[in-house]
Amino acid sequence: MHRNSEGYDDPTAGQAMGQLMSEYRRERKRTWQRQYEMKTRPKAYVASAYAGDTAVNKERAAKACRFAADRGMVPVASHLMYPAMGFDDSVPEQREMCCMFGLALLAVCDEVWCFTAGGKMSPGMEAEVREAERLGRKVRYYSIEEVEA
Repeated sequence: MHRNSEGYDDPTAGQAMGQLMSEYRRERKRTWQRQYEMKTRPKAYVASAYAGDTAVNKERAAKACRFAADRGMVPVASHLMYPAMGFDDSVPEQREMCCMFGLALLAVCDEVWCFTAGGKMSPGMEAEVREAERLGRKVRYYSIEEVEA
């Protein structure tokens, strides 16, 4: 029972506090459920071109990630992660290492989403698709031009 400032029982305030606490608990439960649903979404490895015009290709990869996220997936784009960490795609040893890191990430993903430009895949994307097929992962193909529209 809630008591007022003078120490008397105050059932109205107690009832109001009870309702507030019940609503707070319901909202927390909804928040936890949303967070759980987001954390347990299937993971999509995003394969798209990086080399060449890297500024344009980074922007396209980011749009592809948003496309996957909007469709209920957790997007994984290694070609956005490793350059941001300071790895240099123009140094062959670093590029090879990052490609292997990417394939390791692909192995823990549920699907591979391949975003082609003009219907063409880069050699790196072709290697990612081959690895996905070897691992038995589902591969989906999208046109990056459609995603950008």
